[in-house]
Amino acid sequence: MTPETPGDHLRDASPKPPYVPGVEPERHVSDADLVWTDEEKETMQTYVEQYPTADGAVMKGLWLAQRKFGWLPPEVIRLVADTLELPYAKVYGVATFYTQYFKEEKGRYVLDVCTCFTCQVCGGYDLLHYLEETLGVPKGGTTEDGLFTVQEAECLGACGSAPMLQVTNGPYVHNLTEAKVDALIEALRAGREVPFESVTLPQDEDDLGGNRRTDAEATESYVTPPVSRTIH
Repeated sequence: MTPETPGDHLRDASPKPPYVPGVEPERHVSDADLVWTDEEKETMQTYVEQYPTADGAVMKGLWLAQRKFGWLPPEVIRLVADTLELPYAKVYGVATFYTQYFKEEKGRYVLDVCTCFTCQVCGGYDLLHYLEETLGVPKGGTTEDGLFTVQEAECLGACGSAPMLQVTNGPYVHNLTEAKVDALIEALRAGREVPFESVTLPQDEDDLGGNRRTDAEATESYVTPPVSRTIH
């Protein structure tokens, strides 16, 4: 018998796929709300003009739509396709390829815990399970108050500060610990946004004064990564 690991009972409730082939998807945005403002129309036109053809603006257009509507239900993807005068299937293919585009409604804060190789061996799953237990939702789930969605993510490119997580496709929290998770949840519940944090490598401390970015709101120094308690 395989030993149970923390959070196993939560992971039984996996989310259902948002689309069913051959079935007309449920509408989530009314026609009255499914419109661009004049400013957004100008922004979309700016995106189109940056590329030789309109399909080059698909990713930026989807990003603009996600910021506006919070996620990308089928009717929003169609709005982007119609605006760019592109086939729906082409825009749908882009939206469903990238995990950063949300194809189902998420919480206000999406917590992507990296569990790729480096983070995995340094405790990524430990922190994912801790978040599941702390918030009472499985990965892919959203808390009842609509504040948090917990997700498992592939490599986020911060192997030197593993384990780590990303907040809503934005700032990273490096050198993650249970105490940092608790502090993060408390801060977000209070409406305090996570600042951009610059992480330094040991060789940068002396040569570059410990900070490689002039626009950093906070800094974090390199620490020796932990070792995972959970084997996957």
